[in-house]
Amino acid sequence: MSAPVRPSMNMALIKGLTYVMFAMFAMTTDSVGIIIPQIVKTFGLSLTAAGTFQYATMGGIAMAGFFLGHLADRSGRKTTIVAGLTLFAASSYLFLAGSSFLFFCVLMALSGAAIGIFKTGALALIGDISHSTAEHTSIMNTVEGFFGVGSIIGPALLAQLLKQSVPWQWLYVIAGNMCVLLILTALGVKYPTRAAAVEDTNSQAVLAASKNPFVLLFSLGAFLYVAVESAIYVWMPTLFDGYHGSGEWIAVYSISIFFLLRAGGRFLGAWMLTKFAWSSALTICSGTILGCFVLAIAGGVHCAIYTLPLSGLFMSVIYPTVNSKGIS
Repeated sequence: MSAPVRPSMNMALIKGLTYVMFAMFAMTTDSVGIIIPQIVKTFGLSLTAAGTFQYATMGGIAMAGFFLGHLADRSGRKTTIVAGLTLFAASSYLFLAGSSFLFFCVLMALSGAAIGIFKTGALALIGDISHSTAEHTSIMNTVEGFFGVGSIIGPALLAQLLKQSVPWQWLYVIAGNMCVLLILTALGVKYPTRAAAVEDTNSQAVLAASKNPFVLLFSLGAFLYVAVESAIYVWMPTLFDGYHGSGEWIAVYSISIFFLLRAGGRFLGAWMLTKFAWSSALTICSGTILGCFVLAIAGGVHCAIYTLPLSGLFMSVIYPTVNSKGIS
């Protein structure tokens, strides 16, 4: 018989599992913008059709959140996390098995649903292992940090793969390998006990929450932020594709630079929130992002090569502030 895992080691494994899960799915979701120019060339698609790659992934995450969010309570954290990771690993490996655009879109939707499943389980698990609001905040900040790391590593890794003429599908194979290790870790740790599951279905809980005007307003704020951020990391590589000029190296690593500035901007946000009211900080940062967009439009690609990645520095302040204030 194997020796039981010590409580401190078990807790470290649980936290590490959660952190790496978020880094792993960020590696793939935030690399879609680099993949889109590749599939446009391969299949001769319009940009509207190519955007299906993003819509399929985000649609899968949204549908899983709305309709499968209750699995973490009804089936347990471990079962939910392992099921989501297994689906994600399977869909990742299948990217090497097909070659049609429709096939890839279906896999994108499946991987999105998988993310929605294991992400919900992971967030519920964070609540289980947190003994205070301060500890919960600390863990969530670390999760955001690992997500940011994945957002930087994924696009940079994909850029290197493409530079070596390796197909973009291999990024998903790498993520699938990480997923297998995560599944083995998830099966080996002991999860904390939790309260009994609530009786409401997930759809009923969502409907009840949507009647609160503050929930609606903060949700709208998060929705608008994600729409703006997605406009950058999905379409910026397509805008810069084929660019030649003094900032050519920025074009190659524009997504990684954007996410690097977004991660570093957490410090800017922490400083701003000590100097300004949170509503003022959001207004300043939103206005600065708008300024980056206006300069990109007025100055063309030669200006956008600098201003669009720079917008990540100011985006970093918005989502954590809207999220934390909304929960508060």
